[in-house]
Amino acid sequence: MLVAELVAAIGSQRKALEVVGLSRGTWHYRWHPRARVVDPVSQRERAYPSRIDRQDREAITALIQAGWGDGVSVDHSFATAWDDGVMVGSRRSWWRIAGAIEDQSARPVTPARKNGVSGNRREAPVLIARAPMDAWSWDITDLHGPWRGVSFKAYSVMDIFSRKIVAWRVEEREVDDLAAEMFERAFGVEGIPGAVHADSGASMRSNVVANLFADLGITKTHNRPRVSNDNPYSESSFKTMKYRPGYPGMFETIEAARAHMASYVLWHNSQHKHSGIALFSPDEVHDGTWQEKWQHRNATLAAYYEQHPERFRTRPTTPAPARIVSINLPKPAPQDQAA
Repeated sequence: MLVAELVAAIGSQRKALEVVGLSRGTWHYRWHPRARVVDPVSQRERAYPSRIDRQDREAITALIQAGWGDGVSVDHSFATAWDDGVMVGSRRSWWRIAGAIEDQSARPVTPARKNGVSGNRREAPVLIARAPMDAWSWDITDLHGPWRGVSFKAYSVMDIFSRKIVAWRVEEREVDDLAAEMFERAFGVEGIPGAVHADSGASMRSNVVANLFADLGITKTHNRPRVSNDNPYSESSFKTMKYRPGYPGMFETIEAARAHMASYVLWHNSQHKHSGIALFSPDEVHDGTWQEKWQHRNATLAAYYEQHPERFRTRPTTPAPARIVSINLPKPAPQDQAA
């Protein structure tokens, strides 16, 4: 009655409800209560059009667990099934179902990592790639040896557009001439890139490498000091290698380190369902064959949509690799965004 009196006095139901602190929904249902349900069904148990049925959930669970048995991620299993013409749920649904699996013991376990945050006033390097060979990035990481303080050095060069590792080597130390030799071989096989980016380590800034790039007309850029995310693609590749299930963590000999690196590069380039390039492999994006596979995926997704339109709010689209890949791409000015 108070609300009705306030409405009569104020002339506005909205303002009257604000005065008494009630929402319009609460007020409506107090005056128009719903009929009580004898045996209410919880939200989790309710049937609705977009819900994946039990049979499909079991099929997805089986594929996820089979992937876990092989030491691969949910994304990898999802993309592999998609490539095989099997579509029984969205990528997000696969992750929800994976999280609901009671026995998580078979799930590949990756070690935890620590993040450091730092910055510097040096101007941020900017690279833009619209196609393979526009820009490469490279870095060197430690592969722990059998003794404390002893590590092997893994050199790796990546095309940032396709994420393909175009060159690599494992040595006992960082040496300028070895880095230059690695690039010369890569140029002979892959061609000359437009730019090469690296962090600010001694080998990366050496005159030997700089002179090689200058002679070939290659633009070179470097990280700002103590800013690790200036070289995200190479760092991400090393993280993928070191946090994959089965990574040994320590290598008895340099030959063992080289064998593992060779195996990883082969897997990464040809088999890795890379989340940064729409779950295609780097080789497929580098040589353009991803487009044929995209057509197959698109047809599979379209057929799945026609079979179960009730599971979607809007018609789904098949993701494709980005047309532009960059490092520290400047944000457009407000007037550019308005235009």
